[in-house]
Amino acid sequence: MPIVWTDDLTAVDWDELSALYRIAPLGNKAPADLALVFGNSMFRIFVYDDGHLVGAGRVLADGRDCAYLCDIAVHPDCQGQGLGRQIIERLLARCGSHRKIILYAVPGKEAFYERLGFRRMTTAMAIFEDQTRAHERGYLTAP
Repeated sequence: MPIVWTDDLTAVDWDELSALYRIAPLGNKAPADLALVFGNSMFRIFVYDDGHLVGAGRVLADGRDCAYLCDIAVHPDCQGQGLGRQIIERLLARCGSHRKIILYAVPGKEAFYERLGFRRMTTAMAIFEDQTRAHERGYLTAP
């Protein structure tokens, strides 16, 4: 069966998506939370291989100025095959009219995004729900 690309929220099994984020590994994201954030995103994409969810991503955007790519996940069995690149490229095509497109990468994955045209920001700042954990995971510099 060929890979199927869709943005259809009605077909998503939110438990399956939650499991994908755990094994990707991108953390624990509750199914209800994923339904909420994907539903509130301007653009989204889900990738199925033989009926199984193997990739996903979304873009929060305001329609013109700022777009934020987030929650890009690829099943470990499918990583290294170009699927992540395709997810990013398809999302970028949808939000390409925005003046700035932002993302933050999992520490250690920055080079992947640099190859896709992203550049490091010198002024980016963040407040995380758990600042200590974000620092431990490499998302924040020391205060």
